[in-house]
Amino acid sequence: QVQLVESGGGLVQTGGSLRLSCAASGRTFSSNAMAWFRQAPGKGREIVAALAWSSGRTYYADSVKGRFTISGDSGKNTVYLQMNTLKPEDTAVYLCAAQKPWRDFFEYDYWGQGTQVTVSL
Repeated sequence: QVQLVESGGGLVQTGGSLRLSCAASGRTFSSNAMAWFRQAPGKGREIVAALAWSSGRTYYADSVKGRFTISGDSGKNTVYLQMNTLKPEDTAVYLCAAQKPWRDFFEYDYWGQGTQVTVSL
């Protein structure tokens, strides 16, 4: 069983910053990549950023490019999302995700419980 625990969400004003963390654990945890998704009220889940451990490949949604940075520590099975210049439209529940070893970069199997990010005007 894989467990993902997020932290770092909260309330911030427009233009502010937050840093999310996600720690993965589990006896058989082995994920080639980890990612952050978000889900706003009434909207579907969307991928925000992803990081491949071995190659360092990253992906960012167009809406966050230049503002968000994904990074991680593979030895600690921890991934971070630095969010700068936050906008009200970034308000959502942010979920950490991991994948089974053979999965494609954009396919994820395990999910954290989510952390709320609220950006006020």
